[in-house]
Amino acid sequence: MGYPQRLEHLRQRLRAYTGPNIRLDKATSNLFRNRDTSHSGLDVRNFQHVLSVDPATRSIETEGMVTYEDLTDAALEYGMMPAVVPQLKSITIGGAVGGIGIESSSFRYGLPHETVHEMDVLLGNGDVITCRPDNEYSDLFLGLANSYGTLGYILRLEIEGIPVKPYVRLTYIHYTSAQDFFKAVDESCRGSYDFVDGVVFAPGDHYLVLGEFCDEAPYTSDYTYLDIFYCSIRSRSEDYLSVRDYLWRWDTDWFWCSKNLFAQNPLIRRVLGRKRLNSITYQKVMRWNTRAGLTRQLNRLTGIHRESVIQDVDIPIENAPEFLQFFDQEIGIRPVWICPARHDGVRGAYPLFPMRKDTLYINFGFWDGIRSQQAYPTGHFNRLIEEKVAELGGIKSLYSESFYPREEFSEIFGGDEYQALKAKYDPDNKLKDLYQKCVLGH
Repeated sequence: MGYPQRLEHLRQRLRAYTGPNIRLDKATSNLFRNRDTSHSGLDVRNFQHVLSVDPATRSIETEGMVTYEDLTDAALEYGMMPAVVPQLKSITIGGAVGGIGIESSSFRYGLPHETVHEMDVLLGNGDVITCRPDNEYSDLFLGLANSYGTLGYILRLEIEGIPVKPYVRLTYIHYTSAQDFFKAVDESCRGSYDFVDGVVFAPGDHYLVLGEFCDEAPYTSDYTYLDIFYCSIRSRSEDYLSVRDYLWRWDTDWFWCSKNLFAQNPLIRRVLGRKRLNSITYQKVMRWNTRAGLTRQLNRLTGIHRESVIQDVDIPIENAPEFLQFFDQEIGIRPVWICPARHDGVRGAYPLFPMRKDTLYINFGFWDGIRSQQAYPTGHFNRLIEEKVAELGGIKSLYSESFYPREEFSEIFGGDEYQALKAKYDPDNKLKDLYQKCVLGH
């Protein structure tokens, strides 16, 4: 069954769909907030095919539910990769565009939605439209980023690919000063590097990670089993990885979140084995824990109050040192991932995730929980972060919990433009509202 047949079959299922609001039933999800699972979803698991890879035009055509692992493997066969490959294998291309993704090539190519040439979008009424930045649906093309399926579902995309070499050479540079660190990030992004990111392990302990494609490597490291990538950053000045292993360097340990599942213990790693050391395994454990409530019960028995703080926020680089200082004082989670990104404005402005044109932003990624004896209001620490991000002219992703008041949320994430898109493309409200979905969790 080809893509047109899969498309028609899905439209028939949508017409027969009886749920109160349409939601997707798919193989993977990287959301870290409550979701309504009280009714069955629209099964889109058939849309997991890479349709074509064309090195001559540097374009990749793919269905929306393809994971980046499968998408990247298909492209690497032709000496290419998607221009931006978010760091976890289970993230889907449709999810990274309709949500927000980022990686260490984003300083050059932007966020995943900025690498898209065109998309087929399934609307709530069953229509499928092809939107591009230069056709009559350009408003939807730009409005889908950060819409989380509330305007339509992405079924097919044509995206930008880039040529690769077999290996990536990594250079690690240590900085004790946050000002010097972010200055170096800025300067590196103006250079010829292919990848730029970094890690802040503690106040005064900043590492810049610079990546360059290369044809040959004197050796290659393996961080898919017993060795842990982020631990290596502090112990060496350079490293070499195959391109594929570089792209998934964070996946084996879900950055460093595997420590919360005791999966950094050498014995546990041997028991799990190479195939289970990945973000997909950890997500299954996390979702089981959410359903079973084991952590909640342990916290209740010990009198510990825990708030999950799982966020990615983007701050203009001139305000990055101030945000990091605030984060040290008020939140204190460590380590923190640092990833620069830039919006070039070539395809237009994305109203639901506005970034200043040609401004370098710093993405701060932090994923853990804050434990205390004191009981704080629900969402206390997350709300502190939201307020500071807004104060510093930044914006945050919505894949995790959010605590914005409705008016503030609307002002930041699209406002009247979002409502106009909603009225045009989902007038019968068959898809959820963005605030309802991302803040209220309905």
